[in-house]
Amino acid sequence: LCSQEEQAAKLKAEKIRVALEKIKEAQVKKLVIRVHKADDSSKTMMVDERQTVRQVLDNLMDKSHCGYSSDWSLVETISELQMGTERIFEDHENLVENLLNWTRDSQNKLIFMERIEKYALFKNPQNYLLGKKETAEMADRNKEVLLEECFGGSSVTVPEIEGVLWLKDDGKKSWKKRYFLLRASGIYYVPKGKAKVSRDLVCFLQLDHVNVYYGQDYRNKYKAPTDYCLVLKHPQIQKKSQYIKYLCCDDVRTLHQWVNGIRIAKYGKQLYMNYQEAMKRTESTYDWTSLSSSSIKSGSSSSSIPGYGQLKPAPCGPSIPQFSPPPPPLKIHQIQHVTQAASPTPPPPPTPVPLPPQAPPKPLVTVPPPTSTKSGSPVVTQAAPPTSAPPIPPAKKQPPFPVSHVPPSPPAPPGPVPPPTLPKQQSFYFPPPPPESSLSDSDFPPPPPEIELPLPPIEIPAVFSGSSTSPKVAVVNPQPQ
Repeated sequence: LCSQEEQAAKLKAEKIRVALEKIKEAQVKKLVIRVHKADDSSKTMMVDERQTVRQVLDNLMDKSHCGYSSDWSLVETISELQMGTERIFEDHENLVENLLNWTRDSQNKLIFMERIEKYALFKNPQNYLLGKKETAEMADRNKEVLLEECFGGSSVTVPEIEGVLWLKDDGKKSWKKRYFLLRASGIYYVPKGKAKVSRDLVCFLQLDHVNVYYGQDYRNKYKAPTDYCLVLKHPQIQKKSQYIKYLCCDDVRTLHQWVNGIRIAKYGKQLYMNYQEAMKRTESTYDWTSLSSSSIKSGSSSSSIPGYGQLKPAPCGPSIPQFSPPPPPLKIHQIQHVTQAASPTPPPPPTPVPLPPQAPPKPLVTVPPPTSTKSGSPVVTQAAPPTSAPPIPPAKKQPPFPVSHVPPSPPAPPGPVPPPTLPKQQSFYFPPPPPESSLSDSDFPPPPPEIELPLPPIEIPAVFSGSSTSPKVAVVNPQPQ
């Protein structure tokens, strides 16, 4: 009973745990978003409040097959402000939390695109951390040292950026020059008639609850002195408001220095951690793809080639010398066509295979006596020349051999070429001679079958002649009709 009660208690506790997890999962905020691309295409996906911008970027790069790069960014464009205002989301930010600030009928867009300025701060830190207006080149080692000095300690060193910027007055279209300074606590400006002393500085804006945006086409819409503008506003402000601050810079370099300086003052070391994580992700993906591609190439190229090298020489070497005797008769060009015309050569070998060994010596003994009874050795000498040059045998005049081999007696002149076939074998004891001897031996019995074979062709012309006459009659019949 105790065991059953314990099992029931465990089962109940497990059910309660699963129910709590489901409730917690149901309470997670989820959004279905549409992400636009630079090529005017878009992707729809679901995100929840537990995902960071970095995780969403990884999903988008996987689905888009666009390649991994630290420059891929999610850009927020705000259309309610009736101007081109956009911001690059930081990798550690919560995407759902930022999107919930949009109004229900918002026309804002989320764009997936590459932005070099996202991490240009860490690729060329000398242009943003030294506070100099001139661009300078720096060795990679010095760049690492500079980044460690700025972000390696317990606190982050905010670059002291200062200079003249244009400020748009609240509710007015005019722009006024002011001398601004960037500090870790916020942005300050120097009042008129005051020196750049800390006690005389006036706090322009604190950076804890504002985001920095890029302003586009402000010269046409707001009569800005230049096109290099930045906007500072609270993320929940989605329409025109007096709490939005507009600043204008003289050049693009000054604009990027101020934007990156504000990012460092606002996010601190987290910004550097985001960059390191993005680079690790990119490098690990690159190493994996290069390793897999190289292994696939090496495996496919080395596995198949040696197999052919081992298989080809083995069968070809022994097979060719063994079956060399049959091919030579086929190589004879003049008589081969005649022998092929009488195609009984393939059928006779199978039937009289056992009989030939006894029959061949008889014709050979009867025919060669005129030359010499010991013609076995001279025959061997004669066999080699005909193979190399067929015209030599006809000079020696050995017609009896061809007559015995070729079924038709009429071809006496071509006979000299076939005799070499028998000498090539050089020994009547080898298995190859039997098939040829069978041909010669079969000449005596097969004459009737050979005669019967030509008879059908003789009948065939008769049929053709009859068919030729029948159409003539058929032609005559239609005429009287």
